[in-house]
Amino acid sequence: MSLHQIFVLLLISLLIIELPAYGLYKMFQKAGIPAWKALVPFYNTWTMLQESQKPKWWFFAQFIPVAGWFFSILILIEFVKCFGKYAFYQHVATAFFAVFYFVYIGANKKDRYIGPAPVKLYKKSVAREWIDAAVFAIVAATLIRIFVFEAYTIPTPSMEKTLLVDDFLFVSKSAYGPRIPNTPLAMPFMHHTMPGFNVKSYVEWIHIPYTRWFASPVKRNDVVVFNFPVNDTLINDEENFGSKVTYYEEVRKEGRDKVWQDYGDIIITRPVDKRENFIKRCVAIAGDSLQIKNSVVYINGEPQPVFPQSERYYTITVPASLNTNLARDDNESDEAYYHRRLKVIGDALAPFGIHTRVEQEDIRPDMAPNTFLVNITNEERANLKLPAGYTIQSYFMDEGQALFPYYSDTSHHWQVDNYGTLWIPKKGVTIPLTPDNLIRYQRCIEVYEGNKLENNNGHISINGVPATEYTFKMDYYWMMGDNRHNSLDSRFWGFVPEDHVVGKASLIWFSVGEGGPRWKRLFNSIK
Repeated sequence: MSLHQIFVLLLISLLIIELPAYGLYKMFQKAGIPAWKALVPFYNTWTMLQESQKPKWWFFAQFIPVAGWFFSILILIEFVKCFGKYAFYQHVATAFFAVFYFVYIGANKKDRYIGPAPVKLYKKSVAREWIDAAVFAIVAATLIRIFVFEAYTIPTPSMEKTLLVDDFLFVSKSAYGPRIPNTPLAMPFMHHTMPGFNVKSYVEWIHIPYTRWFASPVKRNDVVVFNFPVNDTLINDEENFGSKVTYYEEVRKEGRDKVWQDYGDIIITRPVDKRENFIKRCVAIAGDSLQIKNSVVYINGEPQPVFPQSERYYTITVPASLNTNLARDDNESDEAYYHRRLKVIGDALAPFGIHTRVEQEDIRPDMAPNTFLVNITNEERANLKLPAGYTIQSYFMDEGQALFPYYSDTSHHWQVDNYGTLWIPKKGVTIPLTPDNLIRYQRCIEVYEGNKLENNNGHISINGVPATEYTFKMDYYWMMGDNRHNSLDSRFWGFVPEDHVVGKASLIWFSVGEGGPRWKRLFNSIK
């Protein structure tokens, strides 16, 4: 645990007992306790324990990381009982809104201190015991999910082999500071949709602006979970669209009017905290200049180290003697032919530690009969020793039509493996509003930072005021998958604003593959 995370946990502990301090001051006066004791951190909880005649070890339990928060809340609840507050809603108010509720009790002339004796005579019903236990469990899990960590599952191979499909992760919420939910009114333990009902699991009656307690910036090369930025508007059909083909991608291809004509009844919007969760590696932080040359990432002009388990495509040419097994059958499909070819090369390369992987989109039927496309890790490539007659070459993808920031002119022919240069926006930095900068940063200005930008024949105004420059309000990050040729990442949809950052992937707590649990991956830290 880093010093920043320890600092965050300690400050949350202090907030739990100090935010209600003003109300406690008035309540202590009513109870005949020296009021100044309510203002001293932890001395106030010690005093409440004495007054409510509860076990003194509860005081020391407050200093246990995370679990201590619940003991502090329990002490507050036991103390409020000494004012005759036994009802369920009164305890909920104490747990969640003590900063206001205690002021009410302290100022209300009807509420008086009755001491611990009547509390001992009060008995809860069995139903109330179960309700209290359930609510306590929900509160505990919610606080842990918001402030400490949350469990996630890897659904796609975009981070292979650093992370595998069906790795189960703990994601630290305190690494960058806990982010307060934008939509606090939601079903517990559900992200954006109620399973089985296909309806929202949240309501937006209350919307909290972006708030992050004790913020710490994302570091370069961290593995980060974040809300998918271009998922603010989506075609709500996960099978064909959702996060696979974004609303904006479909609009660029078909035109806005055609998209709304075809899908208008299933186009929805989502607040930041309810957008789909993605996991990638942060390869560039705010203020960096990024360029990719022949698949090598350069930051501020310096080539960046490659991670041993990150994957990319190579072409391997095998000896001509293997071609006798590769004659194409009559009426054989491209896919079937390619899979048969892949098995031949797979069998041939298995002794050298190469395990090929193919998916529908990886099929290249136009390649030479004795040349194969393989997706291998940097570690496998570094250790590879092929015999005579075998050759291996880097494969560079020339995709460029659908890459951010979607230049329409041919002078910017950016590709998956040859991309940029692109500057990553940084909070407080001012840029001129040139035509090129508008193409790159207009979405940041309008959508992520909530401004109204108008461009009238080169005359730009922001929120109705003429503007020639803009100062960013947030930091931004550039995310890429370790499986560089099989990753829907920032190269395709752009920057990740700081308010979309969920947490840092820190630990694999379980992993399962086709053959059962992957025991060697359990409790591995994520690098």
